[in-house]
Amino acid sequence: MRSDGAWRAVVVPAALGLTALAGCGGSGPAHPGGTETRAAGKPAHTRPATADPTRIPDVGDRLRRRIPADSRQVVAVYGDGKNSARSTVVLYTKRGSTWDRTRSWPAHNGKKGWTTDHHEDDDRSPVGVFTLSDAGGVLPDPGTELPYTRSAAFAAPRWWAKSYWHDFDYVIAIDYNRVKGTPPNDPVRPEGASKGGGIWLHLDHGSGTSACVSLSKPAMRYLLRTLDPDRHPVVVMGDRADLKASRP
Repeated sequence: MRSDGAWRAVVVPAALGLTALAGCGGSGPAHPGGTETRAAGKPAHTRPATADPTRIPDVGDRLRRRIPADSRQVVAVYGDGKNSARSTVVLYTKRGSTWDRTRSWPAHNGKKGWTTDHHEDDDRSPVGVFTLSDAGGVLPDPGTELPYTRSAAFAAPRWWAKSYWHDFDYVIAIDYNRVKGTPPNDPVRPEGASKGGGIWLHLDHGSGTSACVSLSKPAMRYLLRTLDPDRHPVVVMGDRADLKASRP
């Protein structure tokens, strides 16, 4: 236990039934598709001089209004296209009224792309703004300030393809149809099972996911060590066209 009352590095036995099957928006992994090899994570480039530094680039009013006023960290997921499994993740940090582009990484999202009406097993990632409040995984806490649950229950089943076995070594829960303050693999779905759930940031296996957003291990370690509950981190995610939309 941390002295401030928050919990961290709790080991949850697999016997509790909180299995990896609750994760990534479906009952199993995305089927292997074409793999892409892209550059590793790197410091993000300086924003263009013409950009408004008080706004997250390429995020229109529709989603911008959903970013909580007290949020000081935004993980933006820019999908390459409505039906594309490729995306780019950018971490923005707010200093004063200015959003600084801190770091970026190549990533993958749902193997069929994106949707504004996500449902279980549609193989698309949900478009929207979601809080990031809980983390966990098979591996020990790498030093995050987020509540972290370590458990063997996160491990991908060994009947999945070997390339998926380490997907859930580290995960950060995306607060879509879940109960905040619970381990990422908690199976409760407040809006019902048909709305999907178990949508996470997790390790990349080289192709699209069931609904999650996947990044390299160094990227996940960086996010885990950098995201701070006191800065109220959120993820803003979607294909570029939906992200730019100004109206519903």
